Amino acid sequence: MQPPAIRPASPADAEAIAAIYAHHVRTGTASFDVDPPPAEFWKEKIGAIASRGWPFLVAAAEDTVVGYAYVSQFRDRPAYARTCEDSIYVDGGWTGKGVGSALMSALVDAARDYGFEQIIAVIGGAEPASVALHAKAGFVEAGRMRKVGRKFGRVLDTLYMQRDLTAD
Repeated sequence: MQPPAIRPASPADAEAIAAIYAHHVRTGTASFDVDPPPAEFWKEKIGAIASRGWPFLVAAAEDTVVGYAYVSQFRDRPAYARTCEDSIYVDGGWTGKGVGSALMSALVDAARDYGFEQIIAVIGGAEPASVALHAKAGFVEAGRMRKVGRKFGRVLDTLYMQRDLTAD
């Protein structure tokens, strides 16, 4: 089996992206969303990210999207213009197969190429798989907000991880 190809997302990928995210919203704590947004939300998000020149990538096995990743400016204030926040999700059937690592590597390169200098991960529930993926990609813990979320009857922390893109 060929490894999935990494390519820019298109509006045609919105249904698959919505399904991947919905699975994680319903089963995990990496996202604090409790109701997954519809495909139309993702079509708009892909367009909004692309219009700014920021990377929104998908991993595709054959014609099937099996993961996605994007960055957006960390906060909507001018002083944060060189800092981005990442978002990365892999289809449940493709976890542990290198898809997340391939997406992360391509995303970090694309964020750096855009001109971002810092990349932040905001990880709900300090989700272990997300923490491990980010640590493997060179992110370090930058802070923790304790007891800020509630999902599935649990009180959850939010973990911040950071990678300096100028140090590579």
